[in-house]
Amino acid sequence: MSYDIVIRGGTVVDGSGFGSFRADVAVADGRICAVGPIRERGVTEIDAEGHVVTPGFIDGHTHLDAQVFWDATGSSSCWHGVTSAVMGNCGFTLAPVRSDQRALVVRNLERAEDIDPAALAEGIDWSFETFPEYLDAVDRLPKGINFAANVGHSALRTWAMGERAFEERATDDDLALMRRQLEDSLRAGAIGFSTSRIAHHQTSDDRPVASRLASWDEVVALVGVMAELGTGIFEGADGAMMAPDPAVRARSLGRLRDLAATSRVPVTFGLVATRDADHLLDFLDETAAAGGRAIAQTHCRGISVLLSLKTRLPFDLLDTWTVLRARTVDEQLRTLSDPESRRPYVDAAIGADYSGWTGLGAQARPPDFEGIVVYRRGLPPNPSVAEVARERRMHPAEAMIDLCVESGGDQLFMQPSLFPQDESVLLRAMRHPRTVMTFSDSGAHLSQIADSSIHTHLLGYWVRDRQEFTLEEAVRMITLAPALAWGFADRGLLRPGMAADLNIFDPDVVGPAVPELVDDLPAGGRRLVQRSVGFLATMVNGRVTIRDGVATGATSGRLLRRTVM
Repeated sequence: MSYDIVIRGGTVVDGSGFGSFRADVAVADGRICAVGPIRERGVTEIDAEGHVVTPGFIDGHTHLDAQVFWDATGSSSCWHGVTSAVMGNCGFTLAPVRSDQRALVVRNLERAEDIDPAALAEGIDWSFETFPEYLDAVDRLPKGINFAANVGHSALRTWAMGERAFEERATDDDLALMRRQLEDSLRAGAIGFSTSRIAHHQTSDDRPVASRLASWDEVVALVGVMAELGTGIFEGADGAMMAPDPAVRARSLGRLRDLAATSRVPVTFGLVATRDADHLLDFLDETAAAGGRAIAQTHCRGISVLLSLKTRLPFDLLDTWTVLRARTVDEQLRTLSDPESRRPYVDAAIGADYSGWTGLGAQARPPDFEGIVVYRRGLPPNPSVAEVARERRMHPAEAMIDLCVESGGDQLFMQPSLFPQDESVLLRAMRHPRTVMTFSDSGAHLSQIADSSIHTHLLGYWVRDRQEFTLEEAVRMITLAPALAWGFADRGLLRPGMAADLNIFDPDVVGPAVPELVDDLPAGGRRLVQRSVGFLATMVNGRVTIRDGVATGATSGRLLRRTVM
């Protein structure tokens, strides 16, 4: 038999969690054909000596719904071994959308998911109105990775109700319209339905996103469409699950458990492993005992907001600094480089009373210089600003300003999330049999968060540096586990007959690189991009899409449609 590609001499980590083994891997017509000693030559031969060969990684929580229209590579996910991504989470999608109401869909997205409205306006080919038409549009696009899509509740509600979606409960007629569109979408290949009930998900005009106006009965009725068709997964974001009041938490989790048990539709949600998140792990087992299925999506690193002179700094809301920050970056650097002209800004940053900022949210947080980290290496450890300040014998605020100047404004700093993860809870969460390590939010928060790298962080930090997981365990967490959760029957395992989505990387080197700011969005918008190190190649449906960290131009990605029987 002739093969398109033969990967020679690598160590196969097949995604099952079983032990690794040395073998060749042959690929033809987009499928894995053989695993073992292979005599025949391939049209292309790849020497994988010293590397591992794994299935492509699967990310179950992205917001690439718009980016897919202007970025054929699927960055930054593609740089970290992700070959399949699920879009349309948290109720946010571009469709369905009426041609004269596109602004309403953008209103849902631009603030809640921090997606540049200018990029949305210029970069999207609005050749669709219904969700099936959106799927067809994505199907036609050149793609470097595979995509699957949920139907978003906010878009569905806006399509059915217009402006009323941001103000009112749905009428019976509204709900019937939504149910018909959802059924059509699922029959066309949508993978599930998603919603958000999180308080900080707001529109650009300071209103709740449309899904937050829905009653729970509306949610139940829409999930019921999936139950009737025997297909789909329900993804929900609900801040009440982590409410300080135990009664509020119990009510939120109880109705979700009942929905999972009565509908038999799998439910999934993001789990931030704070010190009081163990009740969510208990919920997973309680739901299974009740006859339902619940899957929690875990992160593997604390969610951090990135700061820099070119984006935002902790001093930005100080009166003195607002004047400086209105200038160009070059003007700011000149001012902060001169010992005389910089003095008022240093004094303001050092002497400010930040206590009044407490409780004002992420945009106005008192700087914790012991917690803000100088992003020098892709993996920990990195020094805190306070540690650098002690080395330089100066105040941390001045040290942070100096680091900005010395780097020409490029130095990035990691500010911990308002909800920092507890390491012991995080490890319990990642090891729980009803969780999946995903939840990157790729495609959203483009100017402040770079979490497409969670897969390489898992491999570099938790496997190699910390040795909390074997390589086989970690690969299963990001291949077979999400494939089973989202129903990708022909992906997630390195076996003959499976789709040839593959990664080849050096386990002694693999990890994330330090992010960088680039101006590559439509209309010249800025975003954070993060590459990786240690990858020899990534293959999607039998074609090499990334080789030695460089995109080959191959666009062999597909739209993964779920079939309704």
